[in-house]
This record gives sequence, C-alpha cells and structure tokens, in this order.
Amino acid sequence: MAVRKLSMPITLPRRHIPLAAVRDAATAVYGAAIRTPLVRVELPDIDLYLKLEVLQPIGSFKIRGAYNVIRQLPPAQLADGVWTVSAGNAAQGVAFAARKVGARCSVMVMDTAPDTKIRAIERLGASIVRASYDECWRTVIDHRSERMTGYFVHPFDDDRFIAGNGTVGLEILEDLPDVSAIVAPLGGGGLLAGISAAVSALKPDIRLYAAEPETAAPLSVSLAAGRPMFFDNWTPSFVDGAGGKSVLETMWPLLEPLAGSIVVTLDEVVRAMTLVAERTHVIAEGAAGCAIAAALSGRAGSGKVVAVVSGGNIDLSKFASLVGACGPRS
Repeated sequence: MAVRKLSMPITLPRRHIPLAAVRDAATAVYGAAIRTPLVRVELPDIDLYLKLEVLQPIGSFKIRGAYNVIRQLPPAQLADGVWTVSAGNAAQGVAFAARKVGARCSVMVMDTAPDTKIRAIERLGASIVRASYDECWRTVIDHRSERMTGYFVHPFDDDRFIAGNGTVGLEILEDLPDVSAIVAPLGGGGLLAGISAAVSALKPDIRLYAAEPETAAPLSVSLAAGRPMFFDNWTPSFVDGAGGKSVLETMWPLLEPLAGSIVVTLDEVVRAMTLVAERTHVIAEGAAGCAIAAALSGRAGSGKVVAVVSGGNIDLSKFASLVGACGPRS
C-alpha cells in the first residue's frame, strides 16, 4: 500500500470543538433535522445498535451540519447564495437548508455521485455543476473554486458543520447511556469529529472508531504514520460517501484522538447492507454499510456497539444488484 504525505504542510493550533457549540446546535438543528431512533439488532456475537440517520428528511445526517451553518449566516451572505462540493449527501443537506431560509444554492457534484443523489439535489432546487472527483477533492482542500460563486459551505471542515453533526452523539448518549463504542464512516471526518466533541466531553471512556473501505482508507494510514497522509491506491466504489483521498491537515487534530480506524472489504460492506435490510428493513448506502460492517467485525471491542447508519441514498437498482449478489443470510 503506497502512501505519501500531504503537500504544503502547515502548522496549526490544536483544534477543538467545544461541547457548548454542540449543545447550541441542538437548540436549532431540529428546525430542519429530526431526532432519529436507535434500534437494536439481535445477533449472537455482538450487542449491536443502529443509529438510523437514513430517516432524516434528506436520507442523511448531513442536514444537521448544513442547517447549523446556514442558520447562522447573516442576510448579506445569504443574498449572494450558498454552494458546496459533494458526492451527494452534503449537497442535499445544503440545498435543503438553503431552501428553508430562502437562499439560492449551487453544488459542485462529484462524477462518482449516484443518480439517486443527483435527482434529489435537483428536486431541492439547487443548480448542479459537474466535476471530476479530483477537482472536487482539490476544492475540498482549498476551500474555494473559481467556477462557483456565493458563500462556500464546506461539507465537513467547518466548526459549525461539525457541531451540528455532534448532535448525533448527544442523542446516542441520551438513548444508550451505557454504550461502549461508536462506529461511524469516515469521508472527510466531520461526522466523527462532531460525535467526538460531544461524547469525549461527556463520557471519555467510550471508544470512537472510524470505518473505511479498503479501497480508500486515508485515516488508517495516517494513524499508522502519525501524520495526515494521502491514500495513493484510492479506487472509486459504491461506497461513495466514505473514503476520501486524504486526511486534511486541518481535520487531523480532531481525528488523531480516535480509538482507531476499522478497514473493511467491499464484500463485508455488502454483507452488512444485506443483513440490515433483512433484519430491520432499512436500506443503507455504502458508507453506512461500511460502519455496520466495521461494527460487525468485532474490532470495536466488547459491550454495546453503535453503528451510525449515516445515509440511505443509493440507487435502488444498485442496491438490489449488490444484495442480490450477496445472497440470503442465515
């Protein structure tokens, strides 16, 4: 596995998302998001719970962070419109939140985004600018694009977005106070950073794990190297909402303290998606399946384990082909 260090390293102060910011977000995000349920899956070898973010109005947790950013923008910034860059779910979150406040929205969409996410973005009234994955990832790193106008809502590297995501952690602690470990997919790291801001402040003994597909696992190699790294063997897959090309320098201080990264195979992801569909009748997209697979692996340790089912926005034909190929489980 070839890896390389991020170019243009910079020295940053220790970044911290205070619990107070997450609690403030919790006073407002339910103007757009809902409080999602936590359900237990009966299994012989693991005490597994699923945090069903698939039930959000946009089918993904991203509505939490997106609305927490946009609700705080002054009218002058909203007047110029907002934009983001996304594989699909952040785009829907920003478009949904923008529509809530009456602002224009445009989205730079990765060419790996499935049709179901593209159609959802269009239904929400956002303008779509298509781009290659490489252009989109460069925009994520640079926080800008000459092709876009208005206020840039970063899909994960924004303290307000992260604080909004952190409300997931507050809900888990309220519903399952004796949780031992939480596993969530890692794309850019905003979901895990938000959950960590809440959980680490209130119950620091809870283990927090990232879940990454073997085709795109930059956090795993970064944790091994002790610094943010590129994942040079990056390969696109149906796990489009997780597994970026690198760990951003700015996100590293928030991700380094995690208990670890659990890397799973694509076959394990499909088996996890199939199991959850059979047992709970929930459709999980690839990134969500990645978290479920990581929890099922046993590598998150003993006790009560929560897998954050981050989204369910996958083309139904693709989902059917994946779980059909997997076959029934006992």
